Amino acid sequence: MTPQARFRRIGWFAALAICTALYLVLQFKVSTVSSDVIKAERLIVTLEEKNMMLETEFMTRSSQIQLAAWNRVDFGYAAPRAEQFIDSERQLARFSGPRADNAPDPIRLANAVVEHETEPFPQLVSPLTGRPLDAALVEPEQASERHLALGIAPQTVRVALSAGHASKAGGQ
Repeated sequence: MTPQARFRRIGWFAALAICTALYLVLQFKVSTVSSDVIKAERLIVTLEEKNMMLETEFMTRSSQIQLAAWNRVDFGYAAPRAEQFIDSERQLARFSGPRADNAPDPIRLANAVVEHETEPFPQLVSPLTGRPLDAALVEPEQASERHLALGIAPQTVRVALSAGHASKAGGQ
């Protein structure tokens, strides 16, 4: 290889390295501008949300002012004062008058008196064993303390997983 070809090859490698370095610098510049654009968009969204909140508050306060003006002019409502509240049912009954002739009958509440004791609910029975369940298992407060499986079957139970194991277990 001639020295001229060698210099040409080194020149191409140097040009390729410079182009690669310039590409990397340009890529970093593009990514920083892209992240700045994303930050600016997020800031715009945040400011729009704050603007919407302030517009809503402004509209609400102007509505309150309008309602207060209508109340003063048209309705004359005022907040209740302490002497307007009553303390007992007797004070409330003092405001009532005699019933009119065409008034509906008053609502009356019924009270049932039980003369004999009702039978308690039957005990819950396990569909697997046929034995009554323990009342502690049914109560929600106590159910977290004990597991249902331990209450139903406190002893260890072996279950065969395949027919081959079952025949071996049965033959032993």
